[in-house]
Amino acid sequence: MTAGKGGPSSKHPRCKAIPETPSWPRAASWARLNESVNGRLLQPTPPGAVCHPRWPVFDATECAKVNSSWSTYEFHASDPVSVDWNQWANDTCLPWSDYSCSIDGYPKVVLNASIPAHVKAGVVFARKHNIRLVVKSSGHDYVGRSSAPNSLSIWTHYLKKELTFHDSFRPKNCDVEIEGTAVTAGAGAEMIELYAALDTRNQTIVGGGGKTVSLGGYVTGGGHSLLSARYGMAADQVLEVELVTPSGDIVTANECTNPDLFWAVCGGGGSSFGILTSLTLRTHPTPGISSRTVVILNPDQNTSTFDVVAYVLSKFPSLGDSGLSGYSYFFHSFPNPFDNSSTPSLITGMYFILSLQDQPPSTIDTILHPLLSHINTTYPTFQVLTIPEEHPSFYAWYQIHYDTSAAGSDVLVGSRLLSSSALTTNLTQSAAALRQFITPLNFGTAYLVSGKGVHHAVPRGGSNAINPAWRTAYVHATNLAGWSPGNPNEREEAIARLDASLQGLRELAPDSGAYVNEANPYERNWQHVFWGSNYKRLLQIKRSVDPDDVLWCHPCVGNENWEEVNGHLCRIED
Repeated sequence: MTAGKGGPSSKHPRCKAIPETPSWPRAASWARLNESVNGRLLQPTPPGAVCHPRWPVFDATECAKVNSSWSTYEFHASDPVSVDWNQWANDTCLPWSDYSCSIDGYPKVVLNASIPAHVKAGVVFARKHNIRLVVKSSGHDYVGRSSAPNSLSIWTHYLKKELTFHDSFRPKNCDVEIEGTAVTAGAGAEMIELYAALDTRNQTIVGGGGKTVSLGGYVTGGGHSLLSARYGMAADQVLEVELVTPSGDIVTANECTNPDLFWAVCGGGGSSFGILTSLTLRTHPTPGISSRTVVILNPDQNTSTFDVVAYVLSKFPSLGDSGLSGYSYFFHSFPNPFDNSSTPSLITGMYFILSLQDQPPSTIDTILHPLLSHINTTYPTFQVLTIPEEHPSFYAWYQIHYDTSAAGSDVLVGSRLLSSSALTTNLTQSAAALRQFITPLNFGTAYLVSGKGVHHAVPRGGSNAINPAWRTAYVHATNLAGWSPGNPNEREEAIARLDASLQGLRELAPDSGAYVNEANPYERNWQHVFWGSNYKRLLQIKRSVDPDDVLWCHPCVGNENWEEVNGHLCRIED
């Protein structure tokens, strides 16, 4: 299927409007929309344009600032159209003069929403004029839902509203009073803001690891955390949401009002069932945290590294059941941090940061002792280093351990959820799968962020749309594949390399799946991989609330009826 500048082909007449077609709104229509939202429509230039001499906004001084900030999440969060990973804007205007610059990969118009009425106006306009609609908050989106060419983007970054704290909470139209503390926040609220405000009240939430991760997109994907193993996923904490539906209505959803919609948005993925404007979530007393960073290095770079990794991960379920949670990282080949020479030797190894909440510091050492003793005895050539930390609150821990990885590159994430049986049944197979997972990409993670709290969570309403694989998983394993911007051959090779690296884990955990917010959007059978048995109900709800597909994204529930070709979104013929 092709669609040229003259308009959609006759074979596919039901395409979303683009500026080159007669169906695109006239200037007067956009002016009326702008007036209705108090002048909050933007037509921003790409943020990298200041580095390109042919653009009127070229400014060498500003270009230097953009270059120095391009790898930070804060830069992309503060820009109306920029996203954290270049490929989701099609590499169309990077801040480097040896690349070309155009607006083609970005939304045509942005509505900078600060209240639900602004969101409603944008949805109604897009629906009326058949315009592709996307939603961006901070742009911290690994699977590319936050940007699209030829679209109207609703920027929810400033949907923050003043935080409202509750000692108990009664959902709208419900007869029940939910005991325990809670907070109501705007969907654009960022994690660092929430953690800081709640810490002053000795409270915290199940929240994301990145400072700029915003509440709406995080929760709709499910949301894992250091605290998940104790309290459940972020979506399990939701008591009520306010959202704008694809029909343009501002509604409340909870266990009593719009319960199907409430079930779907709690884990069913963002930009699918509506646009969240605010959420009310449980809060928890902030815990004191004891952490241990354990570094395990193999100077010989032999295959036994993966035997050790498999052994460590086989202990994660029992460590999780003992109350530990945390993050582990594996490297296939990297400079030896203990080699102070000018050309340090390359070694393999891992390190993990495991934490225990509200226990004496000696308890975590007691729990970890058998694991570390086994490694020291069985693999005496390995170097093992343990670094203790004590933190009075979750926020104190977070200020040291927040996500410091870089934005501003072309990269895809692959992931798999691993249960106790996958991790413990066959360590030989596990070691081989981990070697396949890590070696081609030189890096991998295994996050111990699930456990009893997730397995036994009882969300309001009794259940939610989170991938059922979370309810048996202990580990969320991830890796990364990157490529040079604007290089389609490298991109295809990276996609293939990432897919191949995941195959061992798929075979290790064939009945499992992946976490949609941190995953490969090109997964085969992605509907089942991201939502399992919940997909059928999610699809029914999507068809009910959005029969015209006002909201469309990939990989998102109900997107099977459309395809993207050269920036044009068109319905697929039966």
